[in-house]
Amino acid sequence: MIYFSELRGKKVLTEDGIRIGKLDDIIFSATTSSFLTKLIVVDNRKEDKIIPIKYLKRITNNVIINKAFSTSILEADELYILKNLLDKQIIDLKGHKVVRVNDVILQEKGEEDVVSGTFYISGVDIGLVGILRWFKLDKLFNKISCLFKIKYGPEFLSWADIQLLELVRGSVKLKKTGEKLIKVRPEDLADYLERTTVNNIKKILNILDKDKAIQVISNLNLSLQADLFKKYHPEKVAEILTFIDPDDATDILLTLKHKKREEILKLLPVNTKKNLEYLLSISVTHIGNLITTEFITVSPNDSVQDVLNKIKKNTLDFSYLSHIYVVNTNNQLIGVFNLHELLLADSGQFVYKFMIQNMVVVHLNTPLEIVYKKMFKYKLHVLPVVDESKKIIGIITVMDVINKMLTNKK
Repeated sequence: MIYFSELRGKKVLTEDGIRIGKLDDIIFSATTSSFLTKLIVVDNRKEDKIIPIKYLKRITNNVIINKAFSTSILEADELYILKNLLDKQIIDLKGHKVVRVNDVILQEKGEEDVVSGTFYISGVDIGLVGILRWFKLDKLFNKISCLFKIKYGPEFLSWADIQLLELVRGSVKLKKTGEKLIKVRPEDLADYLERTTVNNIKKILNILDKDKAIQVISNLNLSLQADLFKKYHPEKVAEILTFIDPDDATDILLTLKHKKREEILKLLPVNTKKNLEYLLSISVTHIGNLITTEFITVSPNDSVQDVLNKIKKNTLDFSYLSHIYVVNTNNQLIGVFNLHELLLADSGQFVYKFMIQNMVVVHLNTPLEIVYKKMFKYKLHVLPVVDESKKIIGIITVMDVINKMLTNKK
């Protein structure tokens, strides 16, 4: 067993003695297994290196890694110990503060010594000793406690008592408080859930009663709503759609296969069905001829300077540029930021640290009127257009939409 506080700040060296930097954070898999996946190492230039855990050789006074190591990027369902877990409140689902995560306990599966292997988070320290350990005062405190015959040791919370699927926005909720979900405002719970995965959202919604689940879903962003509906049976989708804005419901239906869409429409109340059928009928006015390919994509692991270099190199012929889109290794859209946010960031900062992950998107078959309503509703002057695989195929601007709508009225 080893504590994160004992690891952070250690020198990271290759096995042949070359210094890489200092250990700043550790990434772990946001699943029930909680395995450590990557090390965050800060070099002399204050730049982060993400090094897969497989290159870890051993931990002594220093962290020793394989000399043939390579760097990686943050993947889906991965979280940071320091950023997402440490020093965060463990709260009940009313939102009341209960305890704070003061340290994180790491363990190697099947091994007693801390050497190369499969590491995982076994629990968190929520007591005073967890704080003192950061200042190297825990041993002194223990001696004083023994001297005055005061029994005060570490206070552990097992990882089994933490409902990881609710580990969002750096907040950890306890399994035992699941029954209190009903008392959380739907919009607040939706805001929390937007920081996790669709499968995790589905698990949380299953805990709620029907009415509360529908209210939460209606407050999720459109992209997550669409992903959820692809997993739900038509009966459940129809029930939820009656609580969602018709424009948003139409766009969600357009992402579903025709057969499932028809099954859902048959189950809707007459007035709701008539309204949605009309909106679906005008979806023949595709926006394909309004899409521009004058956009730029970057990796979440690109630095600000990398992005600036790409802009200078690749946008010389662009007539307009306001946003930069972030794609993963599968070329799927995962984030966005504007030029102002880019210029405010330090030149060495990585894109994933300031990009916006919850985006409003449209599709090729999204009706023109709905595109405009989305822009108006969310105060956006440009929207990315994505395909069924969430790959960006272009952007559409508010001026192009307005000009087209005015032309259609003539």
